[in-house]
Amino acid sequence: MGFADDHLIPLVDAGLGNSAYLVDLGDGRALAVDASRDLRALREAAERRGLTVAYAADTHLHADFLSGAVQLAHDHGANVLASAAGHRAFPHTPLADGDETDLGGLTLRALATLGHTDEHLSFLLLDGDRELGVFTGGSMIVNSAARTDLQGADRTEELARAQYRSLRRLATLPDDTAVWPTHGAGSFCSAPPGTERTSTIGAQKKTNPLLATPDEDTFVRRLLAGVGSYPAYFGRLAEANRRGPGVLTSALPLSALDAGQVRALLADGGHVVDVRPAADYAASHIPGALSIPLRDQFATWLGWLLPDTAPLAFVTNDDQGLSELVWQSYKIGYERLAGRLAGGMAAWLADGNPRATTAFLTADHTGDRPYLDVRQEAEFTAGHVPGAVHIELGGLAAHAVDAPRGPVVACGHGERAMTAASLLERAGHTDIAVLDGGPADYAAAHGQRLTQSTEGAGA
Repeated sequence: MGFADDHLIPLVDAGLGNSAYLVDLGDGRALAVDASRDLRALREAAERRGLTVAYAADTHLHADFLSGAVQLAHDHGANVLASAAGHRAFPHTPLADGDETDLGGLTLRALATLGHTDEHLSFLLLDGDRELGVFTGGSMIVNSAARTDLQGADRTEELARAQYRSLRRLATLPDDTAVWPTHGAGSFCSAPPGTERTSTIGAQKKTNPLLATPDEDTFVRRLLAGVGSYPAYFGRLAEANRRGPGVLTSALPLSALDAGQVRALLADGGHVVDVRPAADYAASHIPGALSIPLRDQFATWLGWLLPDTAPLAFVTNDDQGLSELVWQSYKIGYERLAGRLAGGMAAWLADGNPRATTAFLTADHTGDRPYLDVRQEAEFTAGHVPGAVHIELGGLAAHAVDAPRGPVVACGHGERAMTAASLLERAGHTDIAVLDGGPADYAAAHGQRLTQSTEGAGA
């Protein structure tokens, strides 16, 4: 068959920073690559073209989302293609280096590209002898390569050296071969994150600094220098994907809870997650609730800050999409969703329950409070308020004792800072304010210039 550009449909998850791909095979069938359990966009694209997903290929046992391959096998009868070295515990076609799958005109060739994980495959798409493109998963990504520390510190350097060999193997493909990575800008699997999501082999040979390293040792040092922290849930999903996520056979409802049921959930060790915008949480919230505004990054912070073993109740506004909330939770393995507070905060207060508030201040109203910056290390070193205490949001619960008293908590805009403030409140801190803005706003209001550094201050 002739392969046109519009036969490849990238499906970007902006929140997790990943891309899945749907390939129109030209005969009413399709190939899905690295599809997430949240299949809404993929289903819409397939239905729009009248496609049935005949093949679901996974490049690796993902750390950042549950695979949708098992669901596609159930719903479409898709043949799941995955590494034999992954020892998946569900029906699939196990592949080793060089194995080929006839897609009916096109061919998919498995390439062992270890590094990001030790069972990682890339998939080379061929039209006859012509290399169309390669699905590189977490091997070569745009201007970088994915991190190699997800299987433990004792394996990090070994896998970084494997990643060196994998990138150089991919670089031997023809220059016009498209590069279709899974991980991209915004993914915590990227080290460091890039900006573009697709490329070509030729372009990467010119612009990818890891391909420009003179030797393996330099490659390893450069790759590992860009590795930062990552969400706690990453440690759980590889095994969940090896076993295979449960098949979903019906809609995912979110039950309505009254105030008494929410109180009982809290008393029984559950958590209340307030997904309203930061300003709404600041004005009035349930004491002990965790603020995680519902946006693209919701799943990342839910999976970083709360366990998947405790029931969750949610506080929402009437205009917030409950299906978005449920799918973001399910795609990272959070299924103990007890429900949402019916009537929201108004119902909670009408029932006679207490409320808490958090000061949400613009930069010119923060006074001389200590400045607590909860952004990622790379953001902090790129420019921060002089004298700021730095504790990443992901590590704040464990380091709450190190936070200054009476701080103004800040991130880039205010959402993560409000989450941080809610964590500090749960840890017993009082007199907390959140900056409505970022470090540049604060510096301008206080007559300061941002400082750059090579390493963070504080915890």
